[in-house]
Amino acid sequence: MKNYEIQTQPFIVPTTDGKLIEEHFGFASINIGDYSFARMIVPAGWSEPHQVPEFDEVTFVFRGTKKIEVDGEEIILSKGQSICVKKGSRVKYSNPFEEPCEYVSICVPAFNIDRVKREI
Repeated sequence: MKNYEIQTQPFIVPTTDGKLIEEHFGFASINIGDYSFARMIVPAGWSEPHQVPEFDEVTFVFRGTKKIEVDGEEIILSKGQSICVKKGSRVKYSNPFEEPCEYVSICVPAFNIDRVKREI
């Protein structure tokens, strides 16, 4: 029995908005509920609705720029910057810029669509 796991085939989370989500570890990929780790690429002009998630989310930007609205405050993250958005915050993620944005996110507890609490 190994005390580690190497992920070579991340789970591709189905989306309808052009966002690529590759979950390497988490609830969707290997049924871990304590945390999730995913790589994401969002196209230029991408946006999703406000949400009040039941998890902390740490994001690190590798390429491009990402706009994050947290409790009414606008934050712009660029390459090499990171943020931790605490659970229970009203947050909106978007990329209103002209190039795609690539980033990784870690969610604690793991991302689960039922924990997102998106506003419709």
